[in-house]
Amino acid sequence: FNSCLFAYGQTGAGKSYSMVGYGTNKGIVPIVCDELFKSIEEKKSDLLQFQVTIQMLEIYNEQVRDLFSKTAPAGGLKVRMNPKTGVEVVGLTEWPVGSYGEIEERIETATKNRTVAATQMNATSSRAHTVVTISYTQLEINAKGPGKHSEKKAKMYLVDLAGSERAESTGATGDRLKEGAAINLSLTMLGNVITALAEKSNNPGKKVLVPYRDSKLTCMLQDALGGNAKTIMICALSPADINYEETLGTLRYADRAKQIKNKPKVNVDPTELLIQQLKAENERLKLQVSLTL
Repeated sequence: FNSCLFAYGQTGAGKSYSMVGYGTNKGIVPIVCDELFKSIEEKKSDLLQFQVTIQMLEIYNEQVRDLFSKTAPAGGLKVRMNPKTGVEVVGLTEWPVGSYGEIEERIETATKNRTVAATQMNATSSRAHTVVTISYTQLEINAKGPGKHSEKKAKMYLVDLAGSERAESTGATGDRLKEGAAINLSLTMLGNVITALAEKSNNPGKKVLVPYRDSKLTCMLQDALGGNAKTIMICALSPADINYEETLGTLRYADRAKQIKNKPKVNVDPTELLIQQLKAENERLKLQVSLTL
């Protein structure tokens, strides 16, 4: 199955701490990676092989940046729709990894390239949305040859959204103010998509246009939000009474997201799935013939 985890909340509420962690305190991303490789070690055999790759990007002022690269093309990387594989980012680096140590090293390198800045509410405020994509391939070896191998693929999206913020609270001016406006705009677009998907789930017969193309973030999370994925949302809340309005907004956001109903399915190649169905049908017909004779 494809899966997605994204953290939402106001700036300084603990999203990056929950997702990536800080110092010796591991966040969800490294813990998930660690458990993934532990599971692979337990299942690995002569008949089962596994391949894992990782991608890490950030969306800064509606421009996609590759966090594994120190240079970025003018205007950012292009996001396109591939009819076979779905949404893809052209030119994004994909690193093959063979252990948790390798993933940790990659994430550490990429985290240093993230865009952060100080505001009055957060000394290390994320100024961009960060998306970690872990691709997982399970290959079941068949003795009849390479063409007979069975392959299953899954993608895991781990998303650390930049915090929603009010200019009067953060004291943002100049570039910080522009960044805050871009963050709030993309979060509003995400909210519009969640509202449309919730309405679609509650009224199956109604035609609802889901505005995925309004922002790079919603375009990239298309599968995770309303398609073939199991999705979990983390709400980061501030206990301070001065943040009441933002806390209420975050909870309303989460309430809308809860109404979305996804239908995840196992990722098997359609041709391979058809072959398996025909084999099962063949066996059933053979059994029927043997019973009639």
